[in-house]
Amino acid sequence: MSPAHAAEEPATAGPNTENHGFEPGNASNDPEPERLRRNWNEILQELRVTQTGSQIITGFLLTLPFQQRFSELDTFQVSVYLVLVVLAALTTSVSLLPVSVHRTLFRRGAKDELVGVGNRVLKVVLVGVATVLAGTVLLIFDVVLGRTAGFIAGGFLLALMIGTAVTLPIVSNRLGVSPDQQRGEGGGPGPEKER
Repeated sequence: MSPAHAAEEPATAGPNTENHGFEPGNASNDPEPERLRRNWNEILQELRVTQTGSQIITGFLLTLPFQQRFSELDTFQVSVYLVLVVLAALTTSVSLLPVSVHRTLFRRGAKDELVGVGNRVLKVVLVGVATVLAGTVLLIFDVVLGRTAGFIAGGFLLALMIGTAVTLPIVSNRLGVSPDQQRGEGGGPGPEKER
């Protein structure tokens, strides 16, 4: 790693927080480069979690055709399975995009664009993982208990994930919970700083 590269990237990848103007023990606001660096590292941590989940689901789906009962699936179940394999592969592929974007934009010092692209990619990956997970539950319940149970279980899980992803941030915001408190790091609310 070159000295110029080391100066722009942190030496360690510890827990990162978007400070919203508040950092425990530091009353001053962070400069823009530091905030962008933290935002980027936080996006990378979140992508690592979603990559693991999407890769596990993809691996599970890829093993199904080699099971004895796979030939017993009806046309609907095979169609759902094939759609899930394509969605899982696309989700896993999209989750790798920030790596190539980082290689391109980092050297140009375009950290703000990098954070923006990473944020958009992460949102697409989250939608993909939620869809594949709900579809996998639909398929499993359909095979084991029947079509109605499959739609109920898959629909319930998808609604739960969407509801949680939309509702939790809104409720936290209304309650005045700081990002540090959401992560269990203590601290109190500080002045808001928009990104």
